[in-house]
Amino acid sequence: MTVLVLTSEEDVTADLVVARLNSTGIPVVRLDPADLPGEVALSGEYVNGAFRGHLSAGGRALSMEGLRSVWLRRPGVPGARAAVPSGWLTEEASQAFYGMLRGTGARWMNHPDAAARARHKPWQLHLAQRSRLPVPATLITTFPQAARDFALRFPDLVVKPVSGSHPQEPPRVVPTSRVAPDVDFTAVAFGPTLLQRRVDKRADIRLTAVGDRILAARKAVAPDAHPDDIDVRFAPSDEPWRPVDVPPPVAEAVHRYLRGAELAYGAFDFAEDPDGVWWFLECNQSGQFGFVEMDTGQPIARCVADWLAGEGQQTPPYPHDPQGSVRMAP
Repeated sequence: MTVLVLTSEEDVTADLVVARLNSTGIPVVRLDPADLPGEVALSGEYVNGAFRGHLSAGGRALSMEGLRSVWLRRPGVPGARAAVPSGWLTEEASQAFYGMLRGTGARWMNHPDAAARARHKPWQLHLAQRSRLPVPATLITTFPQAARDFALRFPDLVVKPVSGSHPQEPPRVVPTSRVAPDVDFTAVAFGPTLLQRRVDKRADIRLTAVGDRILAARKAVAPDAHPDDIDVRFAPSDEPWRPVDVPPPVAEAVHRYLRGAELAYGAFDFAEDPDGVWWFLECNQSGQFGFVEMDTGQPIARCVADWLAGEGQQTPPYPHDPQGSVRMAP
């Protein structure tokens, strides 16, 4: 049984997992749907009530019936590298490729439908609240007056994109920024704007959930950090990520979130306030984890590889173990 990894050619995070699978003798095929048609080819036959499907990539043939699991990591858009790309070709290639894979018995990390839904930040905030994770007061609006009223109620705000990355090529990450006290909110009318109460954080938390296992890391905010350095991805800091224990209420809420989102993998970002409360910021269904593993030594790649190598139901829960890791019943 084979693990299929769907991602771009340059993906160090995927490299870590593929290397782990190779070391344990689990067959792996890695491909980018952007190479279909071309370097990637497919064929599916529906005859006499049965389905037989095949994929070919880099000279390797793969039977879809022999798939153990599919890791939907960071794949390109089908048809993107065709000689004559078009919206029509992309739709045709997507329907064929993902439609066939949906018909296999493989496990997904994460299923395309769940992954697409999980990208929507407003839905994330709703699900986090429903899962009983603390969520900072947030407003998404195109009404300038609503933004002004919100700023009166919560004078210290940050602004962040609703969708994440700017859709240029390559994608540009838009940082979370602090809102100036005297800002004019007139421009809110020209596009949805996400405003959120700034958490006076003492640390950033990255919690990585893989199946029923969660591993958390903490990056302390330096005492001399500038209050405008909001986004941990851009803030200058020499502080490393360190393993941290997950408070049981947070662990339970994270598992509720994963069940509600139907995700097998999620990278959660929290801001820890001076009282030790972990405030939910977002969950990236395909978030990176290599930088955390490098600092902490937490076996995240191994956890992903083990999940992909497994069959049937998820592994049974076992109690708290070291390196900031927890396993709990789903």
